[in-house]
Amino acid sequence: MSAAPGTRLLLASVLVVATCGLVYELIAATMASYLLGDSVTQWSLVIGVYLSAMGLGSWLSKFVVTGLHARFIAVQLVIAAVGGLSAVALFYGYAYLASVRPLLFSILVIVGTMVGLEIPLLMRIVGDGQELKDTVARVLAFDYVGALLASLLFPLALLPHLGLVRTALLCGLFNAAVALACAWVFREHLPRPRAALAQAALVCAALAGGLVFGGRLERLAERELYDAPVIFSEKTAYQRLTITRSGADIRLYIDGNLQFASSDEHRYHEALVHPALAGAAPRRALVLGGGDGLAVRELLKYPGLERVDLVDLDPGMTRLFGRDPLLVRINHGSLSDPRVHVHNADAMRWLEEHVRTASDPYDVAVVDLPDPNNFSLGKLYTGSFYRLLRRALGPAGVGVVQATSPYLAPRSFWCVVKTLAAAELHPRPYHAHVPSFGDWGFVLVSPAPRPEPTHLADVPLRFLDDALLPTLFVFPRDQQPPDVDANRLNDQLLVHYYEEDLRALPGRGGRG
Repeated sequence: MSAAPGTRLLLASVLVVATCGLVYELIAATMASYLLGDSVTQWSLVIGVYLSAMGLGSWLSKFVVTGLHARFIAVQLVIAAVGGLSAVALFYGYAYLASVRPLLFSILVIVGTMVGLEIPLLMRIVGDGQELKDTVARVLAFDYVGALLASLLFPLALLPHLGLVRTALLCGLFNAAVALACAWVFREHLPRPRAALAQAALVCAALAGGLVFGGRLERLAERELYDAPVIFSEKTAYQRLTITRSGADIRLYIDGNLQFASSDEHRYHEALVHPALAGAAPRRALVLGGGDGLAVRELLKYPGLERVDLVDLDPGMTRLFGRDPLLVRINHGSLSDPRVHVHNADAMRWLEEHVRTASDPYDVAVVDLPDPNNFSLGKLYTGSFYRLLRRALGPAGVGVVQATSPYLAPRSFWCVVKTLAAAELHPRPYHAHVPSFGDWGFVLVSPAPRPEPTHLADVPLRFLDDALLPTLFVFPRDQQPPDVDANRLNDQLLVHYYEEDLRALPGRGGRG
């Protein structure tokens, strides 16, 4: 057997194992953010634990002095099995375990330690008979190229097209294929070559089978997270959209967090839109978020409305709610109305451009964004964002902001109110009971002070009426404002308040 084919295989193995090793880390961090929230904390913990485990593996490699080829193949098979099944294991772990963190960190330690072992082993195998400087240069060059490939492939190709479960299975299959190829090429160096070939082939076959049925595995795993059957699930470039159905009740979840239930969403959306428009006759409306078209549906009840600009980051969201017959029935086809103009863009950048170009101001703005459970969303609750919103409104304009639950997330809610006050938007906080969410909070805003509304416009409503309207602005004694600071772009205190509120009341539902 010539040395060249073996050397080429080993260098190709470096590329593969480096790419897969980083992808496992990215999968774990994405899963942690998806299941546990607070993406910055989860990513930091995952990276720290994974790199520490790699350091442990590198240190342990010095104790491997014989049977390097066999040890390398065994390491590949462990990585293939544990890493390949990591995503589906975390899905089921989240559904059945009291806490998924021990499972998450166990996977990170095992895979990280094995990944830390494999590069030193490869260096020693490749370097047999070569100078150390040449070996290190060649192996690390392929290792870094593999890291680059992973960082490009994961967000641009693997995650959008395969999803988490199939991406993990595919990388596991690559690791197992490396083990199988090495078991064949280096069989003369193995004490039990047939056993090594059989083990590698078995793991390859199992992961290949999992990959073939990966979509079904992902759907089955995801269904364990929900109380009702999943009828649609898609990972867009920005988030995972999941729709469940139980009888007539349709529910939308974004990254596992409930956004609406068709049985009571009218309460939420009527409370969101109509107090702001009490006695008004808007011509131009802006909706930030709300890609489901339900807030737009309520706005379109006003006959004088001429234009609605809907700004939602995710084209997958607006496309789904603009085309799916079941969902179109819920939003009454609002996204297809000729008065509605959909802009798939970041809300803050869109507002910046609107203000920079001195575009026509709006009579009403509805800010219906998900809860501030990470810093990407938290920036849309800062004074910087609200000052842009103020400039987008006309002098007599009015807006409304969904502001989490004043009962379940009190520090978050009143932080939003204080931030709006600091942005000179004269906030008027109020709340309404939505059975799926509990007590939910909103804030009326306007560039000029306005009194609390007392009479609703003459439009068809199922929940609100003139008798109920004033009571929305009354808060009981156990919901008075706590001592909180305004949310600023440079510190994002709101995200920390939100996490503290969640820890205080872990059973909370809602729009996280």
